[in-house]
Amino acid sequence: MNIEAFRDYCLAKPGTTEETPFGPDTLVFKVMGKMYALTGIDTFEFINLKCNPEYAIELREEYDGSIRPGYHMNKKQWNSVYTDGNVSDDKIKHLINHSYELVVSKLPKKLKEELKSMSNGV
Repeated sequence: MNIEAFRDYCLAKPGTTEETPFGPDTLVFKVMGKMYALTGIDTFEFINLKCNPEYAIELREEYDGSIRPGYHMNKKQWNSVYTDGNVSDDKIKHLINHSYELVVSKLPKKLKEELKSMSNGV
C-alpha cells in the first residue's frame, strides 16, 4: 500500500479528518476528533494503528518484525504496521477498519449519533 491509497482509504471513512498536529511530517487521521491512524508523510515506513491489546499481541507474533508495538505510542493499545510488503494491503485495510471501529466504539453517545447521521447521508 502506498501513502495515497492509505490516505484515500482513511478519508473514505465517515467522520474522518486529516490533520498534522505533530508537525508537517506526520499525517494523522481522526474520527470525530479522535485519532485512529498516523504515519510519516515523507517516509511512509509504517502506520500506527490502534488495536485491541490481545489482538495486538497476536498480530505481533504472526507478523514478527512487520507489526511491532506502536512507535511513540501506548505500546499496549497501538501497533506500528510496516509497509514493507510483508503485510498485505487487505490486512492493512482490515487493521485500519479495526482501529477506526475501536475508536468509534469509545465515542460518547452524542458523537456516535452524529457519526451515524453522517454515515446515513453517504
